[in-house]
Amino acid sequence: QVQLVESGGGLVQAGGSLRLSCAASGRTFSNYPMGWFRQAPGKEREFVAAISGSGYSAYYADSVKGRITISRDNTKNTVYLQLNNLKPEDTAVYYCATGPTTTQAMRIMSGVNYWGQGTQVTVSS
Repeated sequence: QVQLVESGGGLVQAGGSLRLSCAASGRTFSNYPMGWFRQAPGKEREFVAAISGSGYSAYYADSVKGRITISRDNTKNTVYLQLNNLKPEDTAVYYCATGPTTTQAMRIMSGVNYWGQGTQVTVSS
């Protein structure tokens, strides 16, 4: 069993920044890719970013490229999502997730078995 706990969400003005964290426990953290997803009110959950177990490769949704950076610290079993130049359309609940899958497959949520409870990010205009 894997437990994921997100933190770092909040209310920020457009153009601001936030750093989300996701602490993982229950499995060998570095064995699995980690991903961030988000769900805005009335919309489906969507892929944001994913990072390989080693941290050497990452994928981003086109909508966030250049503004968002995913990273991980395997010594702390934690994955991060740095959000910069935030826009009102970034408002959503952000979830971290993992599973016995690949970094590429996480882009379509394939094999993503474990989810955190989510953290709210609200961007005001």
